[in-house]
Amino acid sequence: MGLREQLEHTLEARRKRALLRSLTVAPPNSVDFSSNDFLGSRLLDGNSVFAETLEKYIAQFHKGESALIFSSGFDANVGFFSCVPQPGDAIILDEFVHASVHDGVRNSRAKTALSFLHNNVEDLVKQLEKVVKNIGREKNIFIAVESLYSMDGDIAPLREIVDALKPFNAYLVVDEAHATGVFGEQGRGIVCELGLENQIFARLHTFGKALATNGAAILGPQYLRTYLINYARPLIFSTFLPYSSLISIKCAYKIISSPVGDQLRNNLKKLIQFFRSSLKLPSYMLLPSTSAIQGIILSGNESVVNLSCLIQRAGFNVKPIRSPTVPKGKERVRICIHADNTELQILKLAKIIEDYVLPLIQIGSKL
Repeated sequence: MGLREQLEHTLEARRKRALLRSLTVAPPNSVDFSSNDFLGSRLLDGNSVFAETLEKYIAQFHKGESALIFSSGFDANVGFFSCVPQPGDAIILDEFVHASVHDGVRNSRAKTALSFLHNNVEDLVKQLEKVVKNIGREKNIFIAVESLYSMDGDIAPLREIVDALKPFNAYLVVDEAHATGVFGEQGRGIVCELGLENQIFARLHTFGKALATNGAAILGPQYLRTYLINYARPLIFSTFLPYSSLISIKCAYKIISSPVGDQLRNNLKKLIQFFRSSLKLPSYMLLPSTSAIQGIILSGNESVVNLSCLIQRAGFNVKPIRSPTVPKGKERVRICIHADNTELQILKLAKIIEDYVLPLIQIGSKL
């Protein structure tokens, strides 16, 4: 029995017991003796026609079959991975995938959970083969990756991963948090940019990065949406987003899909290139990133804290990323380029970095 049949069988059993959950909207003229004003679970009184219409729009925009909005990307990942993998299944994670995925996996019923080396398709195949020996070919294997990674700014080799999964009973789940609004036509994301919409089981698009609001949506087949409505505890037992958030999400999508959105994305690309060409540092000290997420690598927590403080005192907001958040020896000052930054700001930032780093390199060469 495949995953779809398993999920639909579980839903049918719940339907027969008259326990199947669904999203409903109270008649507009009804007298309210149910809600706590508006706020509450979406399965009780938090749902609305506006929310369901927005979900259909998001699904269509990202070329997906359906969408389900969660209060945050964290809730969405925890909800998905804690309930969708079935008993005896396996989950394989990119070693740099977001902490919310790990929390969901810890609450899952999967028999096996392990990691593969970051963006290493060869190692992914090794782990797949290992898992198949452990659980058999009939069980489902879920692969969790991000399309664009938040700490290294690098992009997953999604085409190669999709090809590698074909011999296996595997389901790819892609977190597009940092790609939404920035990559792909009108900001649809990297999956759409590569034309892989029909080869990805589920996608997560969050609204708290480029869209500058809050919330997230899981895209996938309709039966997945129905299953999440019934079993994703962060959705069922959390207060849903208020109208103000839903409206801001809709407005953000209007902007990213407009000519203004295209202009912002084009300007961002130019500024990223300008930043990388302006910094005169050894290549090993600069993250190999072509995205807005850049970083200056300095070994040791003290070094990145010192450089961050120096930059902050000059009026630029950057943050140090220390181990164990990143591997020891790969500590970095994380720099996010924005479409409204200026070349002058970037030149000033580059000079501060060079004035701090270049003397350290010279001292090290003399030792």
